[in-house]
Amino acid sequence: MWQYEKKLQYPVNIKNPNPKYAKIIISQLGGPDGEVGASLRYLTQRMAMPYSQVIGILTDVGTEELAHVEMVSAILYQLTRNLTPEEIVKSGFDTYFVDHTTGIYPVAASGYPYSASQFQSKGDVLTDLNEDLAAEQKARTTYDNILRLVDDPDVCDPIKFLRAREIVHYQRFCDALRIAQDNMDSKNFYGYNPAFDKGKK
Repeated sequence: MWQYEKKLQYPVNIKNPNPKYAKIIISQLGGPDGEVGASLRYLTQRMAMPYSQVIGILTDVGTEELAHVEMVSAILYQLTRNLTPEEIVKSGFDTYFVDHTTGIYPVAASGYPYSASQFQSKGDVLTDLNEDLAAEQKARTTYDNILRLVDDPDVCDPIKFLRAREIVHYQRFCDALRIAQDNMDSKNFYGYNPAFDKGKK
């Protein structure tokens, strides 16, 4: 299903390490609306989706989110490379450092570790697609918040790219919702996954 190209989806070239920035950007790795949760959300939801076009959208977006996990991880690595103990303590990065050194670990900016409880896969067409629409807007808002706090153009550039992709994903899920609604009859327009009742009389 996948072909891996050994390069980032968009280049990350950060000249100046900054652990303060890493502390906030890490939320888009393992936070409540981060890229780890997004990839798992879409790649699990696709399994119960009854419409092939929507499965395709979930697969496309879910695999792209894996590329975003890679990009955010590259940003975090470049922001925390070659730090001195003094820089680590001064920036407040010491609370992360003591557990993970400068390894990449999915946590929220608050320090709360990633949990699968942060995303849903309900098996209901409308529930899952509305979850996906909301998730993309929440991720876009998080990137907006990061851009309000970061002023290094080397960091802002890939963050702006990631933000723009959240908007595209939202539009793709708008398409998916329309496709699903067009395929639903009046009986299940407001409810369950039609695949659930296959074979019932």
